[in-house]
Amino acid sequence: MAKILIVDDEAAQRRIMSDILKAAGHRIAVAESADQAEETVADFQPDVVLTDLKMPGRGGLALVEALSKLDLPPEVVVITAFGTVDTAVKAMRLGAYDYLTKPLEKEELLLVAERAAEKFTLRIESKRLRQELHGKLGEGLIAESGAMKNILEMVTMVAQSDATVLIRGESGTGKERIARLVHLQGARGARPMLGINCAAFPETLLETELFGYEKGSFTGAAARKIGLIESAHGGTLFLDEVGDMSLSTQAKLLRVLQEREIRRVGGTVTIPIDIRVIAATHKDLAEAIKQGAFREDLFYRLNVIPIVIPPLRARKEDVPPLVRHFLGKSSRPKSISAEALRLLIEYDWPGNVRELQAVMERVTVLTKASEITPGDLPFELRQETVRNGKGTVGSDAGFEIPASGLVFEDWEKNLLAQALARSQGNMADAAKLLGMTYRTFQYRAMKFGLKGN
Repeated sequence: MAKILIVDDEAAQRRIMSDILKAAGHRIAVAESADQAEETVADFQPDVVLTDLKMPGRGGLALVEALSKLDLPPEVVVITAFGTVDTAVKAMRLGAYDYLTKPLEKEELLLVAERAAEKFTLRIESKRLRQELHGKLGEGLIAESGAMKNILEMVTMVAQSDATVLIRGESGTGKERIARLVHLQGARGARPMLGINCAAFPETLLETELFGYEKGSFTGAAARKIGLIESAHGGTLFLDEVGDMSLSTQAKLLRVLQEREIRRVGGTVTIPIDIRVIAATHKDLAEAIKQGAFREDLFYRLNVIPIVIPPLRARKEDVPPLVRHFLGKSSRPKSISAEALRLLIEYDWPGNVRELQAVMERVTVLTKASEITPGDLPFELRQETVRNGKGTVGSDAGFEIPASGLVFEDWEKNLLAQALARSQGNMADAAKLLGMTYRTFQYRAMKFGLKGN
């Protein structure tokens, strides 16, 4: 069912079209002039407008032009008694979807109106999906710092080409997010982006995952398998941690980049492929080349457009907006005190944005008050801040009683549990972390029902 506005200065014509379309289940509104139609569009918000071209005052072409300027214009079908090609072309150039000539045929009217409604629905859905996509892609990609703003500007430019991209940065900086932005903003965005972590597979398995294999090519190959490179045809292949790829597989990847073709494991036929390659690594590939662990020729093939993502400690101005972003995503919204935020800014974040996100998730779950204070932050974070000479919290251990107070036993249990987790359940090692004797730690752990070995 579509919402259709009929615009015609002839009452009989309005009634005929209205009856036909209502009988087909559509909701109908009518207007007898272009001016009245614009007012009705604002209230009725139709999917489709059927308008006569020749009307007193402003005609149908003027209405087409006015509607085309709306933020979400309906699809417009113009109706003319003259049926001239020039009139139809002019209407289409102004934004009309199609045109009909009088006298109208019932089946043609229904067909064109319903096709216009389908196009409107697809346009709405496409806009919604794009908005959702950009919302998801933006999560965690905060660009307050000049460095991140430059990277996002580069992504926009790089996306318009098919050039190979090498993204470098420490773990947790968002390399895959940047790769996906490059893919989706480019011409291949409607096609798949298939990724693989090269560090997660042994050499032989990585090769079969990438290139596929033919039936009987090795023991257990009971059927042909299409590899990721072949499956990504027309789209993008993302090679995460490419610095961990073996030299043998590097040589085969180099051939893919040079020849744009592959051969499945155990196969004899070369298969042309059309892919864009985006690679990422946390390793220093220049040093790996010196050590003979990475091919220099492959490096130059991958490093056509380099993108280097700085660690979070090098862009501290991104921490506050990231904190607000993660707090805003929580199902238990909280604010954060200035002192707690300062500690987060001063911490070096070896795990980068991924570590910050994990900390904020933990804090929002474990904090009972509506505001996060320094005492709510993980002990190891506050301890590290003090050790680095950056903190000014209440004592050498990095502890400060929050203004709202605390339940000491909850705090004690939390420390004991953290010590056990860090020492893989070994009570002797956990006791050392907290400066306790084994017996003291054992007694306190048993008191809270904490188990170890």
